[in-house]
Amino acid sequence: MKPASNIIAAPSSAILVMLPKPLIDEADNHVHEHVCCKEGSVPGGFQLMTGSMSDGALRERPTAARQADARRSNPQQGWRRGFAFVLAAFAALLMTVAPALAADTGLKGTVKDPASGTGIAGVVIAVAGEGFSESATTDADGKWTVALPGSGTFTITIDTSTLPSGLGLADPERGTTSVNAFDGQTKTIIFPLGDGSAAAPESEAASKWSQIPQLTVDGIIFGIVIALAAVGLSLVFGTTKLTNFAHGELIALGALLTFFFSSIVGLPLVLAIIIAVLVSAFLGGWVQNRVLWKQLRMRGTGLIAALVVSIGLGFFLRYFFLFVFGGQTRQFNEFAGQAGIDIGPVLITPKDLIASIVGIILIGLTTFWLLRTKAGKATRAVADNPALASASGIEVEKVISTVWVLGAGLAGFSGVMIGLQSGVSWYMGFQILLLVFAGTVLGGLGTAFGAILGSLIVGVLIQLSTLVIPTELKYVGACVVLILILLIRPEGILGRRERIG
Repeated sequence: MKPASNIIAAPSSAILVMLPKPLIDEADNHVHEHVCCKEGSVPGGFQLMTGSMSDGALRERPTAARQADARRSNPQQGWRRGFAFVLAAFAALLMTVAPALAADTGLKGTVKDPASGTGIAGVVIAVAGEGFSESATTDADGKWTVALPGSGTFTITIDTSTLPSGLGLADPERGTTSVNAFDGQTKTIIFPLGDGSAAAPESEAASKWSQIPQLTVDGIIFGIVIALAAVGLSLVFGTTKLTNFAHGELIALGALLTFFFSSIVGLPLVLAIIIAVLVSAFLGGWVQNRVLWKQLRMRGTGLIAALVVSIGLGFFLRYFFLFVFGGQTRQFNEFAGQAGIDIGPVLITPKDLIASIVGIILIGLTTFWLLRTKAGKATRAVADNPALASASGIEVEKVISTVWVLGAGLAGFSGVMIGLQSGVSWYMGFQILLLVFAGTVLGGLGTAFGAILGSLIVGVLIQLSTLVIPTELKYVGACVVLILILLIRPEGILGRRERIG
């Protein structure tokens, strides 16, 4: 038999077909094709290899070539390995800097002139408790620090006789305060100063009415914080129907990364915020969706199962933050003890004012993006009817990925605002998660505009409720109002009624 010149090989089943060149029968001028098959006819998709080999001998493709074919047939393996490497490197980086984040147990604070905002030097602060007693004197920047021997209850007293002439405590009864300190935690103590003159006593009713403007502004600021996080949560629910209980950890991620870049790396706070928000959008949005949620959607995972996965992911990230960051609450040093600005009957700190303005701009840009841009309109179409949007030529997965990135970035900046107001901690995202859900549900699940409106209402109600209930119960008041509104309008303020049947 003549040697074969063409070999067709099936890479998976090893079915080999040898096709010799046509043999021309000169006697009757007929062309005969000799086909030798090991397992029947030749299936489609075979590759052609040229060469000569003896009868019965088979030439296999090299191992490297087969592996290359496998990678081309499964392109997801490459990016999965890449993402795994990136996440492992990021985790290793955080674990490396974890010792630098560890802090001793102690107290600190800043004494500032309320008029100029500059630090006051030479003010004596006394700390006592648990058999411990020590005094500290403020430095040229008005800062003081006292290291504590361990956890316990301590009393902090400011020596008003060491204050400059004409200055005193804004509230004479707040010259001494008590705190509970825990191991590894450094607490910040603030003594608000004023001109030292006691104001004339007001009636209780007049005092409450005078607080309404201040509480309203505080509620709007808090509502902006909730709205930034609620927009992303609502968009993710609208496009994927996923109730993401790990969304609170995206809030904490933005604040923790900001603290890392500003206090550990040493970047200016503004630059640290920008980098932290971008990293939060990438890791918490694009990577999380691509590695986890997209894979679950492709496998047809049910919504209840996905909800349970989000709860587990939230627990994992929360305690991962605790492991790396520690249990203490930290402050951004550049804005500790900042003096407020009087705007009519309202007192607001510059950091809250600037952060709120930036938050309003981000919410406005998000609204413009949803209403006026092609990508925003596609997002609304997917939220309304994913199947119809896909049939219309919209890339649904691309829209979902964009929504995840946007939502994670907004949640990260929301965490930055919380950190500026009350400090950074590993637990901060979970603490506000219930309020984010309240704002989202109140406005209407799946609608970004409803989430904004609902969050502002929740924020204002929380602050105004302190006029009639104790401050410790202010979140309860907002939840009660939420329940009452949903009893009247279950779909939320801007939600749509679902058709049944």
